[in-house]
Amino acid sequence: MATTILFFILAAIILGCAIAAVTTKRIMRSATYLLFVLFGTAGLYFLMGYTFLGSVQVMVYAGGVVVLYIFALMLTGQQDNKETHKIGLAKKAAALIASLAGAALFLFIIISHRFANTTLLENPSEQTTSIQTLGQQLLSTGQNGYMLPFEAVSVLLLACIVGALIIARKR
Repeated sequence: MATTILFFILAAIILGCAIAAVTTKRIMRSATYLLFVLFGTAGLYFLMGYTFLGSVQVMVYAGGVVVLYIFALMLTGQQDNKETHKIGLAKKAAALIASLAGAALFLFIIISHRFANTTLLENPSEQTTSIQTLGQQLLSTGQNGYMLPFEAVSVLLLACIVGALIIARKR
């Protein structure tokens, strides 16, 4: 019962901060809300018992990406714009239609697609995974390997660093 309550509290924090990160007009507040979303996601990992994944979430995403984002922002010396930007009704309607279309596409894919039941366990009746099996799955380039997503994240971080350097050089 307590874990269910904690789950709903974390989900509410994540949802509220995600909406606030997207809707706020100040970029520093948006980065702070993003930080809380990433911490909340790490809290969900800890709640499920994935302590390693929660630790990686805190160190890599909540720490690295947000610090890199704020570093690039500070390096450019941009200040928050005090002027309020008026968004027309047509743009709001287009954004609503695009959001609903994206949500419909997402639900269609989730409902119609059968996802493969992958497991790291050598014997499905076991409840633990050996370190050797976990290492082989993480570094595998085969069917259930995680090397490609890991490399995609490393390319994303490299692109962030290069983008920060390009923005800083324009001065």
